[in-house]
Amino acid sequence: MSGSIAQGTSQTHGNTHILHFLVRLPRPMEDVWPAVATPEGLGAWCTAVDVLQPRLDGAVTLRDLGSGRVTAWDVDRVAEYTVEGGGRIRFHLERGGERESALRFTHEFQGEAASEADWRNRFERLIEVLESTQGLAVPQPPQPHEPSEPSEPLPGQFT
Repeated sequence: MSGSIAQGTSQTHGNTHILHFLVRLPRPMEDVWPAVATPEGLGAWCTAVDVLQPRLDGAVTLRDLGSGRVTAWDVDRVAEYTVEGGGRIRFHLERGGERESALRFTHEFQGEAASEADWRNRFERLIEVLESTQGLAVPQPPQPHEPSEPSEPLPGQFT
């Protein structure tokens, strides 16, 4: 499966704007979580991260979006950042089968801080990163392997 971005929706209530996206991703939740919850992951597709304390009420500074607090944190599932001038940015991961996941994204902000096109471009980069051979997968421990006997002795090897 390759990733896809559903048409975003936008709501306005007075001066408050709310963007919603559903992004289908070609990796399981465990592989996607680092992309929305680590400085390296966010930096690869969204924006550079100067500070991220990965816990509820931790400090966060997203370089192009603002500084603030982590306002929701459910490991492997929900990361939400509320930043001064950038509003509330929520990443909610759901299973989409054994090898896929879905990202339900919400950005609530005041004024003209972001556009649907900006976030769509970011999500296209996210899909590209996740589809790359390395992606942002959490390193897996080495698999034990059975030693195999060489069919012929190696040079200098006693038989």
